[in-house]
Parts: sequence; C-alpha cells; structure tokens
Amino acid sequence: MITKKNTKNLFYGFLTLHLLIWVFVPTFSNQNLPLDTIEALAWGSNLDWGFQKHPPLSALFVEMFYQIFSNQDWAYYLLSQIFVVTAFYVVWKFCEDFFKNRIYSLISILLLEGIIFYNFTTPEFNVNVCLLTFWSLSIYYCWQSFKNDKIRNWILFGFFSGLGFLSKYLFVYLLAGIEIFFIYHIIKIKKFNFKHFISVVIFFIVISPHLLWLEKNNYVTLTYALNRTGLENSDILNHLIYPFIFLGKQIGILIPFFLMSFFLIKKFKIKVNLKDNKVLFLLSVNLLPIIFIFLTSLIFGVKIRTMWMTPFYLFLGVLIIYVFSSNIDFKKIKKFYISFLVFLIISPAIYLYISTTQTNKRTDYPGKEIAYLVQNKWDNNFSNEISIVIGDEWYGGNLSYNLRSRPKWFKSLDINSYVEKEKIEGGVIYVGSPNILKKICPGVYGTIKPIGICMIGSK
Repeated sequence: MITKKNTKNLFYGFLTLHLLIWVFVPTFSNQNLPLDTIEALAWGSNLDWGFQKHPPLSALFVEMFYQIFSNQDWAYYLLSQIFVVTAFYVVWKFCEDFFKNRIYSLISILLLEGIIFYNFTTPEFNVNVCLLTFWSLSIYYCWQSFKNDKIRNWILFGFFSGLGFLSKYLFVYLLAGIEIFFIYHIIKIKKFNFKHFISVVIFFIVISPHLLWLEKNNYVTLTYALNRTGLENSDILNHLIYPFIFLGKQIGILIPFFLMSFFLIKKFKIKVNLKDNKVLFLLSVNLLPIIFIFLTSLIFGVKIRTMWMTPFYLFLGVLIIYVFSSNIDFKKIKKFYISFLVFLIISPAIYLYISTTQTNKRTDYPGKEIAYLVQNKWDNNFSNEISIVIGDEWYGGNLSYNLRSRPKWFKSLDINSYVEKEKIEGGVIYVGSPNILKKICPGVYGTIKPIGICMIGSK
C-alpha cells in the first residue's frame, strides 16, 4: 500500500531500481559502447573548449570517468544513469513546492517511465543525456529564484544554465521559455528585478571560454548544428512537412505517457488559472520550448531530430498532475501502478531482446578485440607507446578508448607540425580507407575489415 508516509522510500527505491536495471542490461547485452559514447570518449582523450559537433561538457564527463574506471564499459552506462536519476531527483525536489501530498510528487516522476527518452535510449551517454541534469537544475533554481529571490539561487540558476548551454545549444529553447515567463511577470507587476542580471552575468562567465573557442574555430559547431537540420537543402514543402512529422513523432512518443495518465485521471477537463504563477511557470518550461521548436521547423523548414527532444518532457508529469490534481481518481491508482510496472519491465526487456538478437548494430562492433590485435602488431614492430590515433570518431575513437596507452584522438592532423610543436615522442596510428592508406603508409600497414591501419613508430 502506497501512503504519504512511505512515498519517499518508494521514490528512492525506484531510483535505485531504475539505475541498476539500465546499468546491468546494456552491460550484459552489448559488446561495444554505443556510437555517441565512443564519440564523447574520442573528444575526451583530447579535451578542448569545444568540438566540431558539440560543446565540451559531455566529453569532459566521460573523460573524468575514464580517468577513474579506464575502459570498463559498465562505467559509462553508470555515468548515463547518474545523469538520469539526478534529473529525476531534481524534479522530485521541485515537486515539494507544488504538491502538499507526496503521492502526487511520486506519480509525477513515475509517469516519466512512460517516455522512451528516460529509459530505452539512456544507455547511450551523449549530449542529450548530459543535458538532462542541467535542464532540471536550471528549472529548479529558476523557480527558487523567482519564489525566494535569494542571490544564491540566482547565481545557481545562471551557473547551471551555463552548463546546460555547454552541454548542447538546444538549451536556448528552455531559456527562451523562461524569459517569456519573466517578461510576462514584469509586465504584470510593472517592476523589474535587477537580480535577474546576476544569472545573466554568471551564465556568460561560464560559457565565455567556449565562445572564445567558437570564434577561434570559425564557429564550426554552429555550422554542424545547422547542417544537421537540413537547412541548406530546404524546400518550400519542408516548411509544412517537417513540422508536422515532428508533431506526429512527439504524439507517438507520448502515447505511453498519456496511457498511464488515463489510468489515473477520471476527467480530462482543463481549467487553467492564468493568475497562478505555478501554472504559468510550468507552461513556460514545458510547452513554450516545444512551441519554439515547432516554429523553428515551420519558419525555416528544418528537420527536428527526435532525440533532440530528450530533456523537453522532464517536467511534463508535474504539469499534468498539477493541472488535473482535482481529477485524480485514487480508486484507479492501482491500474496506474500496474501500467508503470509494465513499462518499467517491458522497456529493458525489449532493449535486451533487440541487443541480443540483432548482430549488426554498433554495439556489436568488436572494438576491444580489434584494439588487442592492433596493440599486438604494434608491440611486435615498435618500441615506443602509441600517442595519437587519427581517423573518424567511430573507428579511431574505439582504438583511442581501448588501446593500452589511451592515445589522443584527432579526426585529421598535420602530424609533422604537431609532433614538432608538442614534442611528441610516441607513435601514430592512422585509420581509414584501406585503398588510400595502403598506397601512402610510410610505416607498417595492416587491414582489419573494413578499415586500413597505418602504424608509424620507433623501431
């Protein structure tokens, strides 16, 4: 029986169970880490204030874990779940201001188990998962700043917002929703709170090294982000097709979430009190970012990739429960808990089935075995350690992650000038097209399908 007294213990039990399931299942079923995690590890081997595809924060965290756990795959599944359950915990703390009854807080979290972004896709640590924690913390401290107006909260709001931006630029959609909320409130009370500038200053202090890196590197990350949307190939029909494809996918993703809500709420009659600051804030952080994304697709004719929406629904359970709190039918709550357990079990079961029955996925790549063969061939031919791997993020990144010396990864490099500048004494491995490398390799050449490998070291 779930009561007001034991909801806290049940919540912590859920967090623990969720973490254990989603660390154990991919550790057991996957032979190799997923693509995005390998990419982040490749970037992390050669940390900078930004990379071609993304800002630096996801790479920083995987590199921190590498320094502790080395190339133990389970550690990166653990890292991913730490970000997920931390976000859940922040939402729980946020609920304390919105619900007197902790059962409502628990339900707000359990509803998230019906959204694929918070279970099935989480073993792949990437910028979207990295964003979860800072998205939730920014919302939490934004609300605390608005409610209590303490300088400490304004500072933390700015700090975590900066980290959110350094996780992924998509964070600006949340900031846009929050700014609309503040602007509305300023107009309403006809008074501006200058403490808001504290958050703005802290935000720009946090992101300033990355902005300098962007300017120095010709804004390469922004160029990549725009290319991912398909903007350069925009067609007039895309202004209609892409936004409605986006809406259709979001509806499909949220079907399990609303199915769980159906077992809980007896009437879906909405009575929104626009004078209630809590309602306005929840609408601003839940619906406005999604509307802005939709408008971006509609106006510019760009494609919105499904995984980009990962953090957008973290507080959707809070919104639904707060708006419909008077319509919750506690006589049906057992059905809700059953539906929650179904999704809690079925999601890892499907993941396990797909992972073990399909054998052509990235997570089936024999990265450790290939690195072992490369290391043996290196040891048989050269006396120095491998310092650099040059190639794409997947093949080169896997070698960087699995080789004994943890070489720095580069996508491309003028090796002679770099070695001279950095005084590198170790060896270099190129990975890439076997047809090209075989012709130009000045060292020891080998092939491990489908890539060629060129080794240059000291005898």
